[in-house]
Amino acid sequence: MGAEAVCNVRYGGQVAEGKALLETTELIFRCPEFRLKIAFREITSLADADGELAVGFEGSSAVFELGKNGSKWAEKIRNPRGLMDKLGVKAGASVAVLGVSDEGFLQDLRAKTGAVEDTAATREHDFVFYPVDRMEDLARLPALIPTLKRNGAVWVVSPKGKGALVKDSDVMAAARDAGLVDTKVVSFSDTLTALKLVIPVAKR
Repeated sequence: MGAEAVCNVRYGGQVAEGKALLETTELIFRCPEFRLKIAFREITSLADADGELAVGFEGSSAVFELGKNGSKWAEKIRNPRGLMDKLGVKAGASVAVLGVSDEGFLQDLRAKTGAVEDTAATREHDFVFYPVDRMEDLARLPALIPTLKRNGAVWVVSPKGKGALVKDSDVMAAARDAGLVDTKVVSFSDTLTALKLVIPVAKR
């Protein structure tokens, strides 16, 4: 999850108070007067001074009055964490990918570790990446547990947004039924979210 703050934003000749959200790849602001959703790749200029974060993007600009958070948010925008860091995948980690076809993810994964398989059946893994598009897909979670190292994790990758057929709450409920616990949510891509499931410490 990203950082959030209640603050004033100056944009388009208006000043409004609302909630600012610093997500993995975008900066969001919501208030009754207007909404902003600024992808990091759209940012053309960035300056922080005296607690104000000035963001230029696509021919426009907005100033976020963030106080002491201004410099911290600027640093995170300038140097966003890579997906592998957020997922906890380190060099040499044993990983099974069961149908996740995101090319950017697969490229970054193979650059991080050479121990990548497209099946989880051959041995125990540090991580298993499992795509869930429908509620029926969740039924396979119990069968994935024997393919994990005791301190390993299943990352359930599913579509995000209003049209998604499976919500995070559905994954969490299925995890509990399978004897797993959820520990982290990561924005996997612009269209996908990932939920980390692990074996409870008491059962390892």
